Amino acid sequence: MSERILISNARLVDPASGRDEAGAIGIDGERIAIVAAGVNDPRLRDFDATRTIDGRGAVLIPGLVDLAARLGEPGHEHAGLLESELAAAVAGGVTSLVCPPDTDPVLDEPGLVEMLKFRARNLNLARLYPLGALTRGLAGEALTEMAELSEAGCIGFGQADVAIRDTLVLHRALQYAATFGYSVWLRPNDAWLGNGVAAKGPLATRLGLSGVPVLAETIALATIFELVRDTGASVHLSRLSSAAGVDLVRRAKAEGLPVTCDVSIHQLHLIDVDIGYFDASMRLVPPLRQQRDRDAIRAGLADGTIDALVSDHTPIAEDAKHLPFAEADPGATGLELLLGAALKWGASAKLDLVRTLAAVTSRPATLLAARSPRAIESAAGLREGALADLCLFDPEEAWTVGPETLRSRSHHTPFARHEMPGRVRCTLVAGAVAYRAAG
Repeated sequence: MSERILISNARLVDPASGRDEAGAIGIDGERIAIVAAGVNDPRLRDFDATRTIDGRGAVLIPGLVDLAARLGEPGHEHAGLLESELAAAVAGGVTSLVCPPDTDPVLDEPGLVEMLKFRARNLNLARLYPLGALTRGLAGEALTEMAELSEAGCIGFGQADVAIRDTLVLHRALQYAATFGYSVWLRPNDAWLGNGVAAKGPLATRLGLSGVPVLAETIALATIFELVRDTGASVHLSRLSSAAGVDLVRRAKAEGLPVTCDVSIHQLHLIDVDIGYFDASMRLVPPLRQQRDRDAIRAGLADGTIDALVSDHTPIAEDAKHLPFAEADPGATGLELLLGAALKWGASAKLDLVRTLAAVTSRPATLLAARSPRAIESAAGLREGALADLCLFDPEEAWTVGPETLRSRSHHTPFARHEMPGRVRCTLVAGAVAYRAAG
């Protein structure tokens, strides 16, 4: 039997509509039945709630949408499990997420996609939208059966962090995707220039680390944009890292090319000097760049050049991080940090909550919906009739990142021991309480 939930006395913030006011929301089953401003709406008196959640002092927003999160399954269960990582997602207020295809085995067969979707659906936690592999085994040679993968539930196709070396193959992939209306997700990185472990610059030189030049990103972007001009394919660019890259995307959008992009919480807040003395928690892909790059990324996210902020959640096993910097596996846990990272950025940029939270709610939701009819409900926001995917958080309560506060199976993060703003009180997915904070 479905519940009728009343969330009262909350501050309602909906970036999709610009709403920011005190009010209440009534949920009937999977959907929002009432959105009431204040407490005097007569419909609230007639709403027979089976459960009431007091939102006093808290902000109620649409659930966060994360466009880049690895979950450990299949193939990396030693680092994370679907159950543990989706539990981490809802603990962070994330109700919808996109996972890349670089699982083991790679998501290049419909059966694997169907199994992953089935497992996620049965957990009744966050919604999972998988990306299918663009090429078989991510080898960059033969294209996958995109039609079959789309039928199995893939919302787009990509290569994760594996660059396609053969431009002819990428051209054919974009031609095929454009013909059938599929979206392609690419991280811009030249296959020959982008093999280092740190950003090219004085720090990498001083530490003796192999460097990745900005050219690795900009050359890849220039190639992608030329192919988009020729094919008309819709391309999403994952995890920009440089000021020059942001500028190229800004120009491409001004030209009208069908491209969107995102950036990770790591590139938004950290720079190469944070590596310190070979801190392996800072071993990330793409690598952390200089302050001018971070400043450009922050400005690009604020002005809309960058469409979304992502967690780039990548659970890493203990023994894979406790190695010399260049040998450690790249990646970090991030699902539970996405909200706090957004709030921290918004405060430093002096943005209001509506503009701040748009980067993790309405903007990625709209992007996802535009690229996949399967995900159209995620863009609904706080409106009557919409799916009740919601996050209730306390903006004044800070929390410290650490093993005792993270639900992800992996605790490796550059933000360990950092204080984060915004403690999630409750997360609802399709009207059901998927997470509620203790106390």
